[in-house]
Amino acid sequence: MKLWGGRFSEGQSQLLEKFNNSLPFDYRLWEEDIEGSIAHGTMLSQKGILTEAEGKELVSALKEIKNEILTGKREFDFSVEDIHTQIEIWLIEKCGDLGKKLHTARSRNDQVATDLRLYTKKSLKQTIKLLLELIETLALLGKDHSNTLVPGYTHLQKAQPISYGHQLLAYAQMFLRDLDRFEEAYKRCDVLPLGSGALAGTPYKIDRELTRELLQFRAISQNSLDGVSDRDFVLDYLYACSLTMVHLSRLAEELIIYSSFEFGFVEISDSYSTGSSIMPQKKNPDVPELIRGKTGRVCGNLLGFLMTLKGLPLAYNKDMQEDKEAFFDAVDTTQICLEIITPLLKTMTVNKEKMARSAETGYLNATDLADFLVLRGVPFRSAHRIVGEVVRLGIDLSTEITDIPLGKLQEISPLIDEEILQKLDAKSCLERRNIIGGAAPNQVEDASMAILKTLEAKKTIWLDSK
Repeated sequence: MKLWGGRFSEGQSQLLEKFNNSLPFDYRLWEEDIEGSIAHGTMLSQKGILTEAEGKELVSALKEIKNEILTGKREFDFSVEDIHTQIEIWLIEKCGDLGKKLHTARSRNDQVATDLRLYTKKSLKQTIKLLLELIETLALLGKDHSNTLVPGYTHLQKAQPISYGHQLLAYAQMFLRDLDRFEEAYKRCDVLPLGSGALAGTPYKIDRELTRELLQFRAISQNSLDGVSDRDFVLDYLYACSLTMVHLSRLAEELIIYSSFEFGFVEISDSYSTGSSIMPQKKNPDVPELIRGKTGRVCGNLLGFLMTLKGLPLAYNKDMQEDKEAFFDAVDTTQICLEIITPLLKTMTVNKEKMARSAETGYLNATDLADFLVLRGVPFRSAHRIVGEVVRLGIDLSTEITDIPLGKLQEISPLIDEEILQKLDAKSCLERRNIIGGAAPNQVEDASMAILKTLEAKKTIWLDSK
C-alpha cells in the first residue's frame, strides 16, 4: 500500500522500493508514531473534525496495535515504505475507511518530525541518566583518592605531583559540561512541529495547544516551513554525543596507559578485560580500546549529517531520511559506552603505592624548588634557570633533587638549604596547591562534594520525571 499512489500510472521499480525504504531503521519510532497519532486523533475529535465516536474508535485501535506489537502479536513488514505507512495499514485493517481519516490535517512531514522529537526526548533522558551515574562515580572516586599521589603529566612527561582524585574530577568536570549540552539539546528539542502540515500549515481549525499538552511538549513551532525542515535538534544531540565520546576516549586512553605493565597504576577487573588467543599472560583493556575506537564513528555521524543538511532548500527533502541511521547509531554507541565505563571504574583496582613511588621520582618537585627561591627574593626566570641546573646535576648523578649533596646544590645557589629540601616531598608539594580548583587534598574533597550536590539537583529534574 502507498499513501501517495493516485497521481501515478505506472508501478514502482523494485529497486526504487528498496532504495526508498526506511522501515528497516525507522521502525524504532513505532511507539512515538502511535503516541503522536493518538494525540492527533484526540485533538481532531475534540475540535469536531472527527466525531467523538470516530476519535474513540481510532484511539482504541491504536492502543490495541501498540499492545499487539509489545506482546509480539504483530511483526513489521519490512517491505512497507516506512513506519508511518505500517501503522496506518494496520489501523485501516482494524477500522476500515475510518482509519484513512486519521491523516486529516497532518502530513508525513510534520508527523515524522514529531515522532523524531518524541524519540529524541526519551533518548536524551536515558543518556542524561547514564551521564549522571558516571559523574557520580567519578566524584565518589575522586573523594576516595583525594590523597592518592600520582604524577601529573604534560606532553606525556612527568610534570608535577597531583592526586589521582584530582585527575578523576577533571573528567567529572568534562562530563558535567556534556550534561549541560544534553540538557540544552533537550530544551531545543522540546518543541511541537505537528500542525505544520507538509510545509504551509493546514486549513483545518486544529488546536495545536491541545496537541502540545497531550504530547507534553514545552512549546509549539512558530513557522511551518521550519517546523518540518528543522533537524537542528538532531545535530545538537549528535554534537553532544560526539564531545562526550571525545571525553570518554581521553579517559579510555589514560586507562589503557595506566593499566599497562610499564605503568601498572591501575588494574581493570577481569569482568571488563579480555585475554589473548595465543599469549597466556595477556590481560587486554578491550573496553577502553573499543570506546576509543567507537569515538570516530560517532564524530563521523555528526559530520556526515552536517554535510547532508548544508545544501538543502526549504522545506522538507528526502535527504532528511538520512538523519535516523546516523542518529540511532550515535546514540546507541554513546549510551553503551557510558553504560559500560561506569562499572569498569567502580571495579578497577588502583595501585596507590606504585603511583606514589612514581610521583616521588622524575624531578616533579622542580617547580616547587623554583617557587621557594622566588619566595627568597630570586626573580622567577632566574630561579627557573637555577633549578634547571639542579635538574641537570641530578641527571648526571642519577639521583633526585633531595638526594643531591647539599654542598653541590649550594654551589649552584647558596639560597638552597635543608629547610627547603625538607619541603620538597611529593605530599608537601601537593598540599601547597591549596587554592580553589587546586590539587590539594582538601580542595579535591570540597570539589567532589560540590559535584555531588550539583548532581542531587539534577537527579530531581531528570530521574524523577516521566
